[in-house]
Amino acid sequence: MSQTHKRILLGISGGIAAYKCAELVRRLKDHHCDVKVVMTESAKQFITPLTMQAVSGEPVADSLLDPAAEAAMGHIELAKWADLVLVAPASSNIIAKMAAGIADDLLTTLLLATPTTVAIAPAMNQQMYAHLATQSNLSTLASRGVAVWGPGQGEQACGDVGKGRMLEPHELVSLTLDALTPEVPLLAGKTVTITAGPTREALDPVRYISNHSSGKMGYALAEAALALGAQVHLISGPVTLTPPQGCEVHAVSSALDMHQMAMKLAPDSDIFIGCAAVADYRAADIAEQKIKKQGDAMTLTLVKNPDIIADVAALKAHRPYTVGFAAETQDVAQYAQGKLKNKGLDMICANDVSQAGIGFNANDNALTLFWDNAQQSLPLASKSELALTVVKAIAGKLN
Repeated sequence: MSQTHKRILLGISGGIAAYKCAELVRRLKDHHCDVKVVMTESAKQFITPLTMQAVSGEPVADSLLDPAAEAAMGHIELAKWADLVLVAPASSNIIAKMAAGIADDLLTTLLLATPTTVAIAPAMNQQMYAHLATQSNLSTLASRGVAVWGPGQGEQACGDVGKGRMLEPHELVSLTLDALTPEVPLLAGKTVTITAGPTREALDPVRYISNHSSGKMGYALAEAALALGAQVHLISGPVTLTPPQGCEVHAVSSALDMHQMAMKLAPDSDIFIGCAAVADYRAADIAEQKIKKQGDAMTLTLVKNPDIIADVAALKAHRPYTVGFAAETQDVAQYAQGKLKNKGLDMICANDVSQAGIGFNANDNALTLFWDNAQQSLPLASKSELALTVVKAIAGKLN
């Protein structure tokens, strides 16, 4: 693996492991990385700036109050220059300063000023590493998105044996290259169309038939597909939700409207997920005026709506990978597997909406995925968490 002139800012703090930084810089440069070095005053007690300048080919920065650097706001420029800031070794002292947001020298100021990824390679005595204060500081940094690489375990310079050794240069190089290699999103270049929410089947200008679907699951699926790099079309029935930023929303009302939009978008989609709660029937005739009360009973004539997910699955040309949802109140697995087969789907996501706290209008859900002759149970979780798991499972079938 190689990088084309990726820019690494190496921050060296005081610790015996600083002697390994010369090899670390050399190995990074072997991978075509540009490396600049910042040293604390303590670091210079273990390895000289001249050594680091020789291996990096760049002047070593060590003073926040350098008049020449400050004239050009040098610490800010360095902070912006880097693609990755790596603090190695990261002593317990520098870790504590980072956690507290202290900026009392060049390195700690850079760490506050940089917008880029920061990684640390802890290196200290095993007892110092195990101390509750150090562990708390590391947890704080990790929660802020700082990558914590190591430490390793073994014999230490002080004679102790335990966890606290800085990772070896080749290990840090590998981690650095991985961090600088952007992961290709699972659905990059794919188009996903999702139906969500209820449909409304008009009876007259005032009344309609509908259901309790809130659209939360469908909208969560759209957000998950976006997060995995897909271009997303969201065909949404009437809901009160705010669509995820970045998806193209197609607002519809009736099942016929949703069917028409689905058949338009499906042939240009790689994945089609039918999550909407589509009305099975609609009024045979919609009254032009509000229907008035007439006696104690009223008879409605309903006709069957088209089966959107089955029609998408039946496409002969440009058929997308087709995923349906089955919201059942009994015999969930039996009905879901029947729909999977009868509608010609690739996958179906089934849930028991008779259970309290999941399904319609709830923020949580539990699903069982069925495909081919396999199944996967997804226990109770937020709809956002479930949606990401479902979309990743679908992506895995395409790759």
